[in-house]
Amino acid sequence: MAVTRKLANGIGAIACAACMAYALFAQYVLGLEPCPLCVLQRVAMIALGLVFLGAFVHNPGRVGARFYGVLLFLVAAVGGSISARHVWLQNLPPSEVPDCGPGLEYMLSSFPLGESLNMILSGSGECADVVWSFLGFSMPAWVFASFVFLGVAGFLSNLHLAGPPE
Repeated sequence: MAVTRKLANGIGAIACAACMAYALFAQYVLGLEPCPLCVLQRVAMIALGLVFLGAFVHNPGRVGARFYGVLLFLVAAVGGSISARHVWLQNLPPSEVPDCGPGLEYMLSSFPLGESLNMILSGSGECADVVWSFLGFSMPAWVFASFVFLGVAGFLSNLHLAGPPE
């Protein structure tokens, strides 16, 4: 069976769903509460999965596939930037870690969206805590790797793999 653009997009959507499934498992089974940056990474992963799903369902021709490829890359770049910021915060010396700020719900209900996003992206002390790791890498580091892989794979597969006949 040849790998087609449609199949690659379907696999990408499933991979995003698997990442979200593990995030929910970590929250509800392992008891790891997500910090504000974790929540933004989840939003980006869901958005990436929805773009993959859209590309899978739509199964466009060459021009549409290029559009989806660029869109997948851009969404993954935003998610990767958020997770890279999170990894950076986790690797700061303890003396440089920002103070803990207000909770996500409070920020979103008390401040305009732009100001809330600015506060979230600046990070807080809770975002600097490493509460989970696998093979020496924190969860945000694995999420970063996932965004890089999925973004590059989605871009390349939508540019180079065969799609429906034109």
